[in-house]
This record gives sequence, C-alpha cells and structure tokens, in this order.
Amino acid sequence: MDLERLHGLGVAIATPFKPASGPDDFGAGAVDIAAFRALARRLIAGGPASGGRGVDFLVVLGSTGEAATVTPAERDELVAAAIEEARRDGGKTPVIVGTGHNSTAQARELAARAAASGADGILVVTPYYNKPQPAGLEAHFRAIAAAAPGLPIIVYNVPGRTGLNLLPKELCRLMAIPEVVAVKESSGNLAQIGEILRTMPEGKKLFSGDDALALPAIALGGHGLISVTANILPAEVKALVDAALAGRRDEAARLHAALLPMTDALFLESNPSPLKAALALAGLCSDAVRLPLAPASEATRARLAELLPAFGLGK
Repeated sequence: MDLERLHGLGVAIATPFKPASGPDDFGAGAVDIAAFRALARRLIAGGPASGGRGVDFLVVLGSTGEAATVTPAERDELVAAAIEEARRDGGKTPVIVGTGHNSTAQARELAARAAASGADGILVVTPYYNKPQPAGLEAHFRAIAAAAPGLPIIVYNVPGRTGLNLLPKELCRLMAIPEVVAVKESSGNLAQIGEILRTMPEGKKLFSGDDALALPAIALGGHGLISVTANILPAEVKALVDAALAGRRDEAARLHAALLPMTDALFLESNPSPLKAALALAGLCSDAVRLPLAPASEATRARLAELLPAFGLGK
C-alpha cells in the first residue's frame, strides 16, 4: 500500500447482525452482510456535506466491529465484502483488518489470512490478559510482522480494554519494526499523545482512537482519526478531520463543538451498543449486538433520538 493513502479519517466500521431468532443466537443472529456492504458503500461514497469525498480508509473487525464474537468464517466474509466494496468501480479506499489476539500464534495466523485476502494493512491490538513484559510485547509484534512480511501494521493501544498501556518508550521499540507504520492511540491521555509525537521516528504516524480527542491530537501533530462516530456521521467527521489537518482552526473548532454531543452519547455505554442503537434509529441496520454486550438502554436511545434529527437522521 502507498502509505500516503493511510491518512486522514479511518472508520472502525460496525458489524451489523440480524436480530436474534432464538436463545442459541447469543443476543444477535448471523452477520447481516447486505447491511454491512451498504454501510461500507455509504462510508466510501461520502455525502453532500463532504463534497462527495468519502472516508480515507476502512478498519474492519476492530473493537467497534465486535471482532471478539465473530467466527472465522464470518471474518473471511466480512473482509472479502469490505475489499470488494472498496475496489468497486475502480475504487482505491484502503482496507485495514483487525487481527489482534492475545495468543501470538493466533495473531500470526490472522495476519497471514488478512495478507492473503488482499488487505492493505492490519490493526493489531496489544495483547490483553497476558500482561506481557516489554520484551515479550516486542517479540509478539515481530512475530506478527514475520507472518505477513511487508504488510503495514497499525499498533492499537487501548488500555481501557486490554489492561495494558503502551508507553511511548515501548512504542518506539515497536516502531523500529519496518512493518509497524502507525499507532491508533486510545489511551485518552493528551500528555501521552504529545510524548509519542515528540519521540516517534520520522515517517511513522499517529491516529487518535478517540473521536473527542481528534482535534487536539491533530493539533499536536497527529495524522488523523480512526473513528466510531463516522459510522453514523461520515461527512461531518470527515469535514472536521480535513479542517484540522489543513490548519483551519476556527472551522475545526466549530465542527468539533457540533459533533461533541453525539460523540459523547455514543460512549454513554460500552461501544458499540450505543452506535448500533443510532444506526438502527437512522434505518441503517439492526441494533443487535452479541453477548456479552447488551443493547443500549432506553435512556441512551432517547438521547440519541434527540440528537440525530439535527443531522438529518432519525425521526
């Protein structure tokens, strides 16, 4: 992949599920591949508010995509569908596939499968539960890189989910791996983001993993955002990221302020339950999530229903 195309707005795309048909569906039914394709097309196409410019890249099977509860067969189907939609009519939207696992052997297998599928890169979360030492963490990422030589890796730091915060000095060790080209930084710590950008090797990139911190992260020198909110408001989030990257400070601040209530509402509960509720209210897919996640509460739904009409969505 031309790494110049890995910039701007990426979307951690949701995985739509059909409603549960019985207790054996564990909260949701099969993957709704038709709804997934429609969601991907909507993100790639952009909209009037974005001047017809779609998002810059897709991230399939991240936290928002409920990768932890997707089967291997469903994973293959989703990756193939995303790549097909991204390449439709000569399109070149990069597709990044989440392949992280706390087992190095399984993470290697997932990385190799993503490479074989034609993915443009992979998103690899730091191992959860194991609590690896820095040496083990580096060996983990080197083993993954060896399983898919030349395939760009975005390291995913999300301590709220993994229990491990990847500190800037440890990230620098991973950035020495040629395949590691970027970090999705979701610590929520602006001071840490600033230190990463201060110490990061030339040519590597930082993407905010928190929608609400996209503007300050870019102001510190970040290269874009991997967004949850853009699933429902792709044109509006694209406009924010573009303005921030172009240094249009007043415009970016205005767009940030307009989006912040929606961003906050989408994180009233564990992601992606509120997002699925918003997508359902907008008529884009069902609100089904797989256990152990539960559907968003009525209070969260009411807040989302209150906000969506301002963006031309919902009732």
